[in-house]
Amino acid sequence: MNRRQLLKGAALSTGAAAIGALQLPAPASAAPAGFPNYQYLGVPFTKSALRYNPTNELIFPCVRGVYDKITGGLGRYYLYYAPHEKPGGICLAYGNSLSGPFTEYPANPIVSNTWSPYYSVSHVSSPHVLWSASNKKFYLYFHGENNTTRMAWSTDGVHYTYFGVVLSTSMVPGTTETSYARVFEHTVTGLGNKYVMLFMGVTGGTRKIFWGWSSDAKAWQFDPTPLVTPGPDGQVDISGAHLLKRNGTAYVVYHGNGGDQFLTEVGNAFDREVHLGVFHPALSGAPDNGRAAAPSFGTDGGVEYMFYEAGARLSATIAVARAV
Repeated sequence: MNRRQLLKGAALSTGAAAIGALQLPAPASAAPAGFPNYQYLGVPFTKSALRYNPTNELIFPCVRGVYDKITGGLGRYYLYYAPHEKPGGICLAYGNSLSGPFTEYPANPIVSNTWSPYYSVSHVSSPHVLWSASNKKFYLYFHGENNTTRMAWSTDGVHYTYFGVVLSTSMVPGTTETSYARVFEHTVTGLGNKYVMLFMGVTGGTRKIFWGWSSDAKAWQFDPTPLVTPGPDGQVDISGAHLLKRNGTAYVVYHGNGGDQFLTEVGNAFDREVHLGVFHPALSGAPDNGRAAAPSFGTDGGVEYMFYEAGARLSATIAVARAV
């Protein structure tokens, strides 16, 4: 029996008390647990004007401030994103404000679906970048194929060196897909870790959120039991998870197949699953058209922003919302 299974019963038995203990949002906020409400602001760039756009579908934004990490950067903020279908490709845009505009890096993709001699796959996608302050490097996580998550590193956030596979279905028993990974600094007492990974795993034909832990963000251990399941949200599939911290505890925000984003408290020990409902509803009109997915968060001048994947699969773009 793994650690997650041992604690699951206790988490379920205390769920009602935990919800009551949370700080309730102010009347002006629509998000649970006191999180701000995010309002659509615009798009960081014009998709139709991009030089590299092989599928007309852009997904999985990851925004990072680099102004305090490197000198001579392209801009204060780097925005990573990718096409979804073949051939994919990890792309970069840069800007000096999270409210935009962002400029496409002229040599996109910075990582392609072929990287000799390491791999040649149908596509690569879902970029997530972690800054490792201890060795002053950017770690880029991306999938390709859908059962394999890879990592590369960089000192400037633009030019990357391949590291290797960090996650695959062979490492998580019972899964047929392991992708859309994001990595965060977060210590779980007793595990000797500094980092956690959230990712989408497919078991029994449905998509759930799984997690793993690492001391160096390179070598990982994974819990075979899902961290968050879709049923309590009235969903069949969930994906695009992001870790948020507030109220002295940890939450996971993610999107469901219905199009909205949801919030679940997992606790600092990742031993809970308290579903709190809709975190951010998708706009019925453009650009969401009923789907707001894969959020990534940043702060600029004390203002909180959320970059997300807007629109139906096969035609999605990157959008920006601002806390109100």
